[in-house]
Amino acid sequence: MRLEAWAVALPEVGPGDDLVALIADAVGAELRDGDILAVTSKIVSKAEGRQVAAADREQAITEQTVRLVASRAHARGVTRIVENPQGLVMAAAGVDASNAPDGVVLLLPEDPDASARALATGLRSATGAAVGVIITDTLGRAWREGQTDAAIGAAGVHVVSDLRGTTDASGHLLEATIAAVADEIAAAADLVKGKASGMPVAVVRGLGHLVGALDLPGARALIRPPEQDMFRLGSDEAWREGYEAGLRARVTDGDTSQ
Repeated sequence: MRLEAWAVALPEVGPGDDLVALIADAVGAELRDGDILAVTSKIVSKAEGRQVAAADREQAITEQTVRLVASRAHARGVTRIVENPQGLVMAAAGVDASNAPDGVVLLLPEDPDASARALATGLRSATGAAVGVIITDTLGRAWREGQTDAAIGAAGVHVVSDLRGTTDASGHLLEATIAAVADEIAAAADLVKGKASGMPVAVVRGLGHLVGALDLPGARALIRPPEQDMFRLGSDEAWREGYEAGLRARVTDGDTSQ
């Protein structure tokens, strides 16, 4: 297998801009069946008008918080790790000032899978190439330093490769391996896009076997169901939730002692 990836420059994107037209103008003539475009979420948010005044950042984080996972105070304030309406667990709910116009911060696309589907549909029509689209954003990882890009939206791409029931090179049966290929593609694309290069789109070629129908499950399928999440809360939040649950149980049982 051979994998190629290269970055694509676009003009500055603003509210209401036609991303399909911008991307097609920049790279459409080069696209082939089976190519996958990794599109930075920031330009999707800009085109969709998902921005608020920078002074309202903390309030925006609060409004985008479905569930507090963990928080920690530090010299610069408080970092909140939260679940946002898109189901993603992220620092600051994904509200971010990087690569945003002065004076504003960007919210994530309201429905990243729908945004990816619109891009993939438009690009297939504009270029005649059966391409897939992944919308990417930067995430931290529990237990690991640094950040990497991951897929928060996807269309026309198999987001996982289920290897259960197959064998490895030594003939051992794989019983639990499900590769998050959409995240792997997002991370590979980030190596050529960079964080500050002004090149918000990458073309990844060589993974045509992962490109398929536009109604394939999107990136939301990568979010682990709550009942399977063994690390749903930070340590302080888990302790507090357990303590409060214990108090409620004692009150229910009629025990009001401390």
